[in-house]
Amino acid sequence: MNAGARNWVRPLKQAACLGLALGIWFSPVPAGLTVAAWHLFAVFAGAIVAVVLNAFPLLTASLMAVAVTVLTGTIDPGKAFAGFANPSVLLVVVAFLVAKAVVKSGLGRRISLGVVSLFGRSTLGLGYSIFLTDAVIAPAFPSNTARGGVLYPIILSLAQSAGSTPEDESKRRLGGYLMFCGIASLSVSSALWLTATSGNPIAVSLAAPYGVEINFGSWLLAASVPVLAMILLLPFVIYRLFPPGVTSTPDAPAAARKELGSMGRLSRDEWIVAAVFALMVTGWVLAGKLNLSLTAVAFAGLGALLALNVLTVEDISMEGGTLVTFLWLAVLFALSGQLNELGFMGYVGGHLTSMLAGIDWRVTYVVLLLLYVVMHYTFVSQTAQILALFDVFLNVGVQTGVPAYLMTFALLFASSYFSSITPQGGSQNVIFVGAGYLTQGELYRLGFFATGVCVLVFLAVGTPWLLMMMG
Repeated sequence: MNAGARNWVRPLKQAACLGLALGIWFSPVPAGLTVAAWHLFAVFAGAIVAVVLNAFPLLTASLMAVAVTVLTGTIDPGKAFAGFANPSVLLVVVAFLVAKAVVKSGLGRRISLGVVSLFGRSTLGLGYSIFLTDAVIAPAFPSNTARGGVLYPIILSLAQSAGSTPEDESKRRLGGYLMFCGIASLSVSSALWLTATSGNPIAVSLAAPYGVEINFGSWLLAASVPVLAMILLLPFVIYRLFPPGVTSTPDAPAAARKELGSMGRLSRDEWIVAAVFALMVTGWVLAGKLNLSLTAVAFAGLGALLALNVLTVEDISMEGGTLVTFLWLAVLFALSGQLNELGFMGYVGGHLTSMLAGIDWRVTYVVLLLLYVVMHYTFVSQTAQILALFDVFLNVGVQTGVPAYLMTFALLFASSYFSSITPQGGSQNVIFVGAGYLTQGELYRLGFFATGVCVLVFLAVGTPWLLMMMG
């Protein structure tokens, strides 16, 4: 495509997105929906499509969307800007800043060299090490966002140790591969353990009235075959979809061990970061028992790092990308929550699923699962979708003959693995997106295929496994 043609592409995409939003806005409001819900959907749909088509950057689309909703009176300003005080959004921002301390102190480099010394003979080996590490630590973390805060600095150090930076196109892909492995690993490890994310116990409580009783052991047994199959497949699939450029590094383990030796003992800052990080992780693990706020724990850790001069105000002031992430995540989080609060999500879920009455339960089962996954394109929070749609979809499935046990686990696992479908599909994703190694187009493409692989694995492997368990 020549330069003249390229100059026309983006304006055409922008016009198309504006036309879509206006078309929905001025079309008749469906019965059962309020005008506010319909108009908010118009703006939200236009913004998301603009990002998918690369008509506008995510920040631009988000800011225009929230401005339109407030200036037109669609949403009250207090509700539109509520995301800026949301604990999950703040936790993501603090995780970025704490990760900077892990890298700045040298601790991240030390850890990454240790990982390379064990798994570094190939980039694919590093990808598998990310998935396996996450799967092992997941049951102790009731928040996949907090778990992302643990994985991100390690992955960032791995990428930087390999010479991969977002600015160098020839080496960017290695870091991009590792970053998306982090996103994908968090999505599937959350499905492996009942305690791996806060949304899981909520969904389990919603399934109880249908006679499906689930505990830690029964969840792990049901998840073991399909989720472990996903963990085995995804690093390789991502590797094929997004070749990292550098593939074989046979000399890397020996070089890493040599460099570890040259680093000597841990420095003062490394000891402080390690101690603060360990205390933060302990606080996150025990948050449920001790009634602690995950975000407050993160703020305490950041405050300690600043007080001990491991991080400085100047370090934070240089993190312009963190502010960008904070702005768009807070906006989309609030708009998505309002779509749910205004009844749009419940309306769509109920309307679509009611159309399946009278169809063979096997077909209904597959269609409901696919719809549930696809609808996550309009959500910024896994828990928000569980609260809005889990009970609706489970109820329709049971009424149309789908075994309650099977439908429950299909929706339970999907509520975790669909988080990688978009960059904003889970707040934990944003930690990795903010590193800048992947474009929005690459994130949507990889998210689509990674989620698709999970759906196929669950249908082909998980469904027979659950049916066999039923007896």
